Amino acid sequence: MSDSKSPWWWVPSLYFAEGLPYMAVMTISTIMYKCLGISNTELAFYTAWLYLPWVIKPFWSPFVDILRTKRWWVVAMEWTIGAAMAGIAFALPASGFFQLTLCVFWLMAFASATHDIAADGFYMLGLSEHRQSYFVGIRSLFYRCSMIVGQGGLVVLAALVGKRGGSEVVGWMMVFAILSAFFFLAALYHSSVLPRPAADRDRQPRGAAEVAREFVETFAAFFRKKGILAALLFMLLYRLPEAQLVKMISPFLLDSAEAGGLGLTADQVGLVYGTIGVLGLIVGGIVGGLVAARDGLRHWLHPMAWSMSLTCLTFVYLAAARPAELWQVYACVFVEQLGYGFGFTAYMLYLLYFSAGRFSTAHYSICTGFMALGMMLPGMAAGWIVDTFGYLDFFLWTMGCCVATIGVCYLVKVNPAFGRKEKGAR
Repeated sequence: MSDSKSPWWWVPSLYFAEGLPYMAVMTISTIMYKCLGISNTELAFYTAWLYLPWVIKPFWSPFVDILRTKRWWVVAMEWTIGAAMAGIAFALPASGFFQLTLCVFWLMAFASATHDIAADGFYMLGLSEHRQSYFVGIRSLFYRCSMIVGQGGLVVLAALVGKRGGSEVVGWMMVFAILSAFFFLAALYHSSVLPRPAADRDRQPRGAAEVAREFVETFAAFFRKKGILAALLFMLLYRLPEAQLVKMISPFLLDSAEAGGLGLTADQVGLVYGTIGVLGLIVGGIVGGLVAARDGLRHWLHPMAWSMSLTCLTFVYLAAARPAELWQVYACVFVEQLGYGFGFTAYMLYLLYFSAGRFSTAHYSICTGFMALGMMLPGMAAGWIVDTFGYLDFFLWTMGCCVATIGVCYLVKVNPAFGRKEKGAR
């Protein structure tokens, strides 16, 4: 492989660029639509559909491997994402902005999912196994940084520009104009600095019959795995409370007291989730990884599921108590994200465990597709539940859904040695 350029030149920027469009599609869109007057029912239902490209990406991921190079796909998708960001900025002032921007977000979601496939594949081809291990923490860190910028800094910027310009639309136009410029620059930068590993070469198109046979064999092998039914239930239901909660947290924080919310401003929401929230998420993830590496996934599976579940209590408290002090809101958000970061470790480790085997890369992509499906379907109804029954009853409902999170952990079987540090190993 070609290692003429240090990975420090491209790994941080590649994974920062990978995280931003996902945050734009999944989080920024929800906050923006809420600020622009879209109802909870509509924003939850329609933005939940934006998960679909991540659900079905296993069906086109083989073609990213077959056609052109992964380097080409990375750069091409960054140009596409940049154009999509510009399209949203131009569509926001239009009278039918909701429908127009949803269409562009849909395009962006497909481009972002394809960028994920190409970037992760390029990472494995562009680095030796030793360097892959060394930089795995770096890529995760810069992906988290994109979360801070996306759901923190950019949301605060939109609110501040909107206040000074007298129009919230102007603030959100500014945000997406900045994101568009960033991705055009990222595409130019990566076209220059990304290495050209020998393994990432243009592949000669194979016969249609051979491609179809390999495609079918990959999926058939996945569904023949031992314990497939329990695994699918785990992938679909472990995040059932979170799938609904994540769609309604920002609307709850932004809605007025009369509507059952806390009446925070957009910049306050951006600040709490972009700083305190991300800090809790990082700490929870680090602690989860450390204890799982020490004792193994099987040992921590149930405690992590309980951690994932108990975070719902924080929003039951906020909806019932309606605290006036911001520090209580910040503390609850920190606890919720800390518990989620800790509990989510078990989920990702199980996907790695179940994907192991001959088609590990493709099978992991299929697992993440089921993960996205498990987030998409429950999220569609979250807004309707809130608009029909109110925030407090909604958060109590998510507490009831925690039974599914804990229950599916009793169905799956995990090798006790998986993830555990071997004796004498460093």
